[in-house]
Amino acid sequence: MMPNQFTLTSYWEQGDAISHCVALVLLAMSLVSWFFILSKSLAAWRIRRSAPAVQQFWQAPTLADGVAALNAADPEQIYAPLAQQGAALQQAARSGSRALSAELAPAAQITRVLRDAIQRATTQLESGLTVLASIGATAPFVGLLGTVWGIYHALANVSAHGTVQIDKVAGPVGEALIMTAIGLTVAIPAVLAYNGFNRVNRLTLAELDAFAYDLQAYLTRSPE
Repeated sequence: MMPNQFTLTSYWEQGDAISHCVALVLLAMSLVSWFFILSKSLAAWRIRRSAPAVQQFWQAPTLADGVAALNAADPEQIYAPLAQQGAALQQAARSGSRALSAELAPAAQITRVLRDAIQRATTQLESGLTVLASIGATAPFVGLLGTVWGIYHALANVSAHGTVQIDKVAGPVGEALIMTAIGLTVAIPAVLAYNGFNRVNRLTLAELDAFAYDLQAYLTRSPE
């Protein structure tokens, strides 16, 4: 019985330095991709679970109680920093802070701190997405490089022996097919995860914008 040449072991034994490099690059891409997929999936689940805490914030008797409740329910610190910054600004205004920002109008100060909090949350939500997009876009082409290199080996074997022999081309062809499959296997989860995380981020940022608008209305209300 002829040995099966269409296996990862046969590929590694028959491959050269370039084939090994391509395989190691795809392995590294896969490990990095799954690290971000798993870590950001956990973070996204915790963020979506903490979203209802915004309503609990508005049901609190005081601003300090609302901030405490939101902070406890928001382990990823996506929603809580907006309330924290608003409360800190209110406290600074009462204590007569002499910071440069205190020279701005109260409404402008509130807009500035809420905008900064949203910007930091956006940066946190989008961390790792560029890596996933890059892996999803380049992994198929890295696999294609291995495919082209395997086909080159097959043609080189045919040219060296002068005749087409299955045992001379089966190994390189198997190498080419394996690299194509691995490239797609690495790219597809990264692309799907990237699209899924973008969907979660859009929902979260829309909620943050609404929360910031309500906070601004509350903090700039006329005193009774």
